[in-house]
Amino acid sequence: MKRTVTTILVAVLAMTLLACSETDSAAHNDADVAFATDMIPHHAQAVEMSDILLSKDGIDPQVLDLAEQIKAAQAPEIETMSGWLEEWGEAVPPTSGMDDMEEMPAMDGMMSPQDMAELESATGDAATRLYLEQMTEHHAGAIDMAERETDDGSYPEAVALARSIIETQQAEIETMADLLATL
Repeated sequence: MKRTVTTILVAVLAMTLLACSETDSAAHNDADVAFATDMIPHHAQAVEMSDILLSKDGIDPQVLDLAEQIKAAQAPEIETMSGWLEEWGEAVPPTSGMDDMEEMPAMDGMMSPQDMAELESATGDAATRLYLEQMTEHHAGAIDMAERETDDGSYPEAVALARSIIETQQAEIETMADLLATL
């Protein structure tokens, strides 16, 4: 009896250690790294686009509220994903000084330097419309990136964030379509 209990305890301990080591080594994969690495500058550009719009006069208050909402959601997500990359020993991409987008890899929905300059110079209703159109495209790209993470990622927190991005940004796309319809 004593031998059976000892054998069971040793087997349980071995399985526990194996599960812990597998969890540690398989906690994240290349898809998780790609998701965080690409989504950080993607989110940073959305924050920058929102800052540009928020600095303008004559913008619809509902659109200003949406820009604040986007910033409030995406800035903390940048910090979260940066923390994951640091934890995984991966390079954290820049979140500022992104004027030279030619050096950045092509990502779904990213605005070109010309797009950003156009938003910067637009005023009033034209700026409102441009922001909503650009952010709709930007969000669609983020959703595509997040769907790849939900399909291929293994890090539970990254997959959960990707699902949240899909849900939140799809709802914001619908809001932006409604706002565009009123312009």
